[in-house]
Amino acid sequence: MAERKGEISRKTNETSVSVSVDIDGTGTGKISTGVGFFDHMLDQLCRHSLIDMHIDAAGDLHIDDHHTVEDTGIALGQAISKALGDRKGITRYSSIDLAMDETMTKAAIDVSGRPFLVWNVNFSAPKIGTFDTELVREFFQALAQNAGITLHVLNHYGANNHHIAETCFKAVARALRMATEIDPRQANRIPSTKGTL
Repeated sequence: MAERKGEISRKTNETSVSVSVDIDGTGTGKISTGVGFFDHMLDQLCRHSLIDMHIDAAGDLHIDDHHTVEDTGIALGQAISKALGDRKGITRYSSIDLAMDETMTKAAIDVSGRPFLVWNVNFSAPKIGTFDTELVREFFQALAQNAGITLHVLNHYGANNHHIAETCFKAVARALRMATEIDPRQANRIPSTKGTL
């Protein structure tokens, strides 16, 4: 099987982001964005997807975290799309309900080539520490758009905002892992009646 790896470098007046991924990795990560909570969440995404991720981002954090978070999502999505190539043999669809303490969140994925995000997650506070909770959605919007995936995220319930955010990242990670795995019954077929994704 061909290696499923991708590298992307993205530089703007606001950020400089370098990302490399290995879809068939072991969940090894080297992550530095300058945003502590975001690094923690990206580490969860890496660890539970089993996608090796090296992410190095420098942004205009003196303004806020928005550009760094969004541009990291863009670059990571592009790297994943590049690594998947024509997407032959992948399982394509996956969903999971993921529990963490008092919180449960569902993530459902179609690695379709058609980007779309449905986000049904509410936070009860504007910040987790110094991190803006609205940036969780911004990250997944950028990721889905640039990875070419349909992504639905639904928080069923939860009281702790850290747990709500963390279940979003872990649930997406597990669903992404399952959806991008090679299905031995698909062999080298693209999983679509169209013949392309």
